[in-house]
Amino acid sequence: MKRIFLTLAILCCFTILTKAQFEGSKQIFESPKLKETIKAQKIVAILPFEVKISYRKQPKNFSAEANKSQEESMAKSIQSSMYTFLLRRASDYTVSFQDVDKTNILLKKAGVLGKLDETTKDELAKILGVDAVIGGRFETEQSKSEAGAIASAVLFGGFGGKSGSGTMFLTINNGADGELLWRFFKTMDDNIMSSTDDMIERMMRKISRNFPYKS
Repeated sequence: MKRIFLTLAILCCFTILTKAQFEGSKQIFESPKLKETIKAQKIVAILPFEVKISYRKQPKNFSAEANKSQEESMAKSIQSSMYTFLLRRASDYTVSFQDVDKTNILLKKAGVLGKLDETTKDELAKILGVDAVIGGRFETEQSKSEAGAIASAVLFGGFGGKSGSGTMFLTINNGADGELLWRFFKTMDDNIMSSTDDMIERMMRKISRNFPYKS
């Protein structure tokens, strides 16, 4: 019995430490014009994120093409996860959020889907017909191979082991002039057992009190 309690205590401590690691450091910027500007906004679009995946030690048989494909896939995955999170809490916000499928189709039709860094935020807002755009960048540096991370997950009884670190940048730009209204920066630890939905869920919970559109 003592061994069972000891095991449970260790697992609880590991879970707490994992959550604490995920907290990381964060910084929030708010424009002096933020509160006044968002009063007139009604619909906001979420852009595909910029994603950068790097490795402390490049894996064997590394493929730059495959890595780029993974970055593009994750960019849309983060965009979709954020939209899902905000949609589930639609009644909590003063604006509505454009369906991400519509956003991406409009961007593709305009020929800028893969060229967001070459297009100003006010130009993007005009293409999308929205009052503001949410954009962001996620950078992750993997410290273990996938096999090593999975081995850690088994070692820790399925809770997952730390497989890398990351930084998340989240921005809101005004649609009329492209001006930066709000910026959020956070560092976090990545986990092989964490899905994109889970990562966004935890991140958004932490910034919900500071999210500008919260009613």
